[in-house]
Amino acid sequence: MTRHLLSIDDLDAAGIEEIFETAAEMHDVQRRAVKKLPALRGRTVINLFFEDSTRTRSSFEIAGKWLSADVINLSAKGSSASKGESLRDTVLTVTAMGIDGLVVRHSASGAAHQISQWVDVPVINAGDGMHEHPTQALLDAYTLTRRLGSLEGRHVVLVGDLTHSRVFRSNIKSLLKLGATVTVVAPPTLMPAGIGDWSKSVGFDLSYDLDSVLPTADAVMMLRVQRERMSGGYFPTAREYTVGYGLTRDRLSLLGPDTPILHPGPMNRGLEISADAADAVGRSVVLDQVSAGVAVRMSVLYHLLTGEESA
Repeated sequence: MTRHLLSIDDLDAAGIEEIFETAAEMHDVQRRAVKKLPALRGRTVINLFFEDSTRTRSSFEIAGKWLSADVINLSAKGSSASKGESLRDTVLTVTAMGIDGLVVRHSASGAAHQISQWVDVPVINAGDGMHEHPTQALLDAYTLTRRLGSLEGRHVVLVGDLTHSRVFRSNIKSLLKLGATVTVVAPPTLMPAGIGDWSKSVGFDLSYDLDSVLPTADAVMMLRVQRERMSGGYFPTAREYTVGYGLTRDRLSLLGPDTPILHPGPMNRGLEISADAADAVGRSVVLDQVSAGVAVRMSVLYHLLTGEESA
């Protein structure tokens, strides 16, 4: 049976750790003069993106090329989907060309899972609607383990637009699998429906008071306010959001001197995160996340396309 990475649910803790072990080896490639490994030579990977992306698409492209795969980028704007072709027909047309793997980003939650039912090649979910973004969660946790070591018992705080965030949903699952204690913070209007029941069933905490949570954080991740997904008034003004829930210069003093600051990007500087926090030397690991993204996605491609078990 073809194996996919559609959700963090597809991995247990041991599978995540195995991806991290391989990613650590792949990370060394970035420091080489010649950044090539022969692992996927002769294989073809399609990056099929129906949503705009900089970090995710380019890191998957680099990851595949550094593993010697042939990588082709397709977007909805440049494909027959823009002419009205259905998702099913687009996917079946692409896979009929003899490809070996499909990386998919789509605005509809569940799209990656549906695609996996239509094709017989590995499918990697690069973000589907407001559902999940598993490789982002993996690279976030990998970044933290490189900084903090084991995440067992570590307190990780996720702050921001939880309602529209697929990153938050995947991160909750990966962090809890690795033994972290997690608190999510947001204004009531940006807490997803049903999050209270979910938090009780899987074991994470909720808070509406950022200032009370930050002093106990071992790491803090700021999530982007996704204004493009908002059709109503989720908060009165941008300034009021920043005052209540932004990682401002003043709030940096509530964190420990070595507490890592993460952001999956792209950042709304001055809204959910100040320039002082985003660029804090020795504390901001935003660019470390970008670097880790290539290594983790190399690891995922390697395990899925070579048949190496990782779950």
